[in-house]
Amino acid sequence: MGISIRAYARERGVSDAAVRKAIKAGRITPEPDGTIDPARANREWAHNTDQAQQRSSVRAVPNEALSTVRDTVSDNSSGISGGTTLLQARTANEVLKAQTGKVRLARLKGELVDRAQAVAHVFKLARAERDAWLNWPSRVSAQMAAELQVDPHTLHITLERAVRDHLTEMTEIQVRID
Repeated sequence: MGISIRAYARERGVSDAAVRKAIKAGRITPEPDGTIDPARANREWAHNTDQAQQRSSVRAVPNEALSTVRDTVSDNSSGISGGTTLLQARTANEVLKAQTGKVRLARLKGELVDRAQAVAHVFKLARAERDAWLNWPSRVSAQMAAELQVDPHTLHITLERAVRDHLTEMTEIQVRID
């Protein structure tokens, strides 16, 4: 005999609706009398739950925000030792809220861009540029050979080699998005 669904939910730190949903989905199995064996249910819950679908309960806080809060707390310490006072904590919280609001406003105004989108866009542009250069000898070598009255194949091979050498030299350029 185990414990009730509500007791197991309290022990697990979830709602009883979540436990009922897990039972209905077959992620955990109750005892024949409808109670829950906590040890077995915990093993089944861990084994049968897809972690990719779980919400992260902790949000990442940017390092800049943390350093600003530390600076604010240390600036207002004024000789008080033994931790952070309530006033310091409130001040740090207000500073953090103001900075967060400033960033949100800049994003809404279009003054900030998403870093991942910018990096992807630069990559896409560089790839298109490279492809255009690699295709250029094929497009112009026959016309250039006719104007210069040289062998088209030889000119094409020479142009292609020169373009590839030039592109290899350009790989040394590092794009920095700071």
